[in-house]
Amino acid sequence: MKRTAAALILASLALSGCGLRPLYSGGSKGAVAQSLGQVEIAPIPGKAGWLVRNAIADRLGTVSQSGAVYRLEVELDDQITGFGVRRDDSVTRERRSLRARYRLVEADKGTVVLDATAGSDAGIDIVSSEYATIAAENTALENLSQVIADQIVTRLALYAQRTKDAPPAGKP
Repeated sequence: MKRTAAALILASLALSGCGLRPLYSGGSKGAVAQSLGQVEIAPIPGKAGWLVRNAIADRLGTVSQSGAVYRLEVELDDQITGFGVRRDDSVTRERRSLRARYRLVEADKGTVVLDATAGSDAGIDIVSSEYATIAAENTALENLSQVIADQIVTRLALYAQRTKDAPPAGKP
């Protein structure tokens, strides 16, 4: 029992010195959350754009457009590719791919401070019911939009963390 307790204490001491810090320390009042709240999301065309924009906005907790320090510009590429072909040339499976190229721009200067991509794929079974196939394609798009939004917001949070910790210009 004493060995287990001693091992736990040593492990907790070792982990406390590893340098890991919570990304969202301070909760909604923390520096990263405050930075994310100052991002305006530019309109994204299409159904996929509407879904991605809403998912990002839900995660960012954005402020009013007039108080935005940054503008997020997103371009989407949504494709459905058929594969798994039968002898009669009918497709049995599809892959829906959603790719995003996004840029974080300083609103007042127009300077691009972050330029990156995000993407994800989903497999869809083609069944005899056309309605079921269309429903599966729409569900895949909704799920992919959530994944893309998570990837974008995570990258924005890492950027906010990195710039928060950077020393002011001219200081070591």
